Amino acid sequence: MRLWVVPVACLAAGLLLGVGTVAVDRAFDYGLIPHGVTGGPSAAQTLLSTIVTSLVTLISVVLTVMTVAVQLAMGQFSPRIVTALLRDRSNQLAFGLFSGTCVYAAVGITAIDDQSGQVPGLTVLLAYLLALASLAVLLLYVDRAGQRLRASGLIDLVGDQLHVEIEQRFAVSDPPPAAADVVPAPEAGIVTAIDHAGLVALASRAGCRLTLQVRMGDFVAGGAPLLRVSGGDAHGVAGAARHVSLGDERTHDLDPAYGFRKLVDIAARSAADDPTTTVEALHRIHDCMRQLAPRAFPSGRHADAAGTLRLVEPVRDWDDYVLLAFEEIRLAAPGSPQIARRVRFALRDLAAIAPPERRPPLEAQLELLDAAVRRHLDDDRDVRAALAADAQGLG
Repeated sequence: MRLWVVPVACLAAGLLLGVGTVAVDRAFDYGLIPHGVTGGPSAAQTLLSTIVTSLVTLISVVLTVMTVAVQLAMGQFSPRIVTALLRDRSNQLAFGLFSGTCVYAAVGITAIDDQSGQVPGLTVLLAYLLALASLAVLLLYVDRAGQRLRASGLIDLVGDQLHVEIEQRFAVSDPPPAAADVVPAPEAGIVTAIDHAGLVALASRAGCRLTLQVRMGDFVAGGAPLLRVSGGDAHGVAGAARHVSLGDERTHDLDPAYGFRKLVDIAARSAADDPTTTVEALHRIHDCMRQLAPRAFPSGRHADAAGTLRLVEPVRDWDDYVLLAFEEIRLAAPGSPQIARRVRFALRDLAAIAPPERRPPLEAQLELLDAAVRRHLDDDRDVRAALAADAQGLG
């Protein structure tokens, strides 16, 4: 549906509603709502005029912001994303409410008579309520627009519309029966929280053991295995899926790998054009990895009060974090001596303070970095300069 259809329909509805409420007020000789509620003729006229002026300005600003947002989305993501943004029904309804309220308030102004003290009370009161509703919708619209302009928000927007198309165009067939020991995901989403205590209590009551098939931050498709049951079947742990929260985007809560992911994205994206930004991101990556190096990692094994193992979940270990923090940046490092020097400094420092059993992945990254730099640079002097560890990457 085109962007203008719903707003124009709401505009016509606002016009008809205004004419209808004025007719009701006239039928009750303008005494249905007392002036103590709506204010006198001058006050009501001033307020309605303010509502009309404000909404005209608001519509102009919102359309301008939407145009800029569409341009940014086209430039950063895909020009084919524009259709999904314009067809978003929530945007259309917001514009419709603003335009309909504006026309309705304008109709209400024409029914006010200062000389005779005539105030269409029902019309004016409803205009006030529509103005408050417009303010509330504006706040929701701004929040939703901010959410939609995230990469994950645009992906979800297109994915949701694709789901609707699949439901409409493809016949529904009986899904394959789920295995007796599998608890499927009720919907698609990213694992944002896990209620370990709830899962342990549920498994303890059922006398079984649960094994999570996904980690914090993993995406799980609707109907895909979420938990596997040992020593029982899925019917004995009905409702287990409720203890695993699925959302649209990863969060920092209980998922420190997501923070590393963001820093690595910044570093990798800046490596080609702005290596200094990459070095700044490496400062924070190095600091966080240094804090992580001596700490104990969760085992992912949860027991009940009697000490019986009830829940097992996959967790990230030190090797995973080393790969996450340095793998992609290391691949970009040979093209920039500044980045290569900073990565080498971080890896050597971490190897110096990490427990012996955690040094091999760091040493492996150093060896891969050295090999990549030697493949990229021909002159031995350039190689030595690129591999000179430096806290600022300056050499």
